[in-house]
Amino acid sequence: MEPFACLYVEKGEPYQPGACLFLEADETVIGRPAQQAVPDIPFANAYISRRHAAIRREGGRVLLYDLGSKHGTEVSGEIVAPFTPFPLRTSDVIRLAGGMIVLRFSHTFADQTLELEPLTLPAEGLRIDRDRRLCYVNGEPIPMSDKEWRLLVTLQEREEALVSLEAIKRAVWPERAVEEGGVPDVGTDELSSLVYRLRKKMQDSGYQIQTIRGQGFLFERTGSR
Repeated sequence: MEPFACLYVEKGEPYQPGACLFLEADETVIGRPAQQAVPDIPFANAYISRRHAAIRREGGRVLLYDLGSKHGTEVSGEIVAPFTPFPLRTSDVIRLAGGMIVLRFSHTFADQTLELEPLTLPAEGLRIDRDRRLCYVNGEPIPMSDKEWRLLVTLQEREEALVSLEAIKRAVWPERAVEEGGVPDVGTDELSSLVYRLRKKMQDSGYQIQTIRGQGFLFERTGSR
């Protein structure tokens, strides 16, 4: 079966932040594993019910149901009533048990092209489609994790200008606990790894990410300096 949507993990063991959990079945159950049964998407957290929530594809829509969980489900700040369908849209943030698990919903590229007008893509260079939450390099869609997408948009919004380390951490890791000064607790290795992955995906785009040591990064056209 072809995936029709993806859940990006922002917080939730055993998955790494940024992991993409593809949705393929007409119903996907999210919960805590037990000896008797393991849900389709299991999370190792005592506050998550064994059958906490389900995502279903019904009549061309994607709906989330809270399955009577003990600690509740929210979508983009709105509490989901038990056993009541809640339509999901791209970039909706799903919080289980008050934020013990945080997921971001996104339709896949294939599903989006069925619903929206076709695009006329440039033969060369970079194109960012924020409505669809998609990036193209030389006309080809580039798969990205939620963190990679946030970093790209943060840098592209301030093209040719220095984006500070603090601004990047706030934009890319809003769910992370903050340190003194209101800056999320993000290690140097974690940030460097994310920048490295994005650089590889942008290497044929006509843009480069320049490091300004100890200050931040510049997103600029190749050869512009």
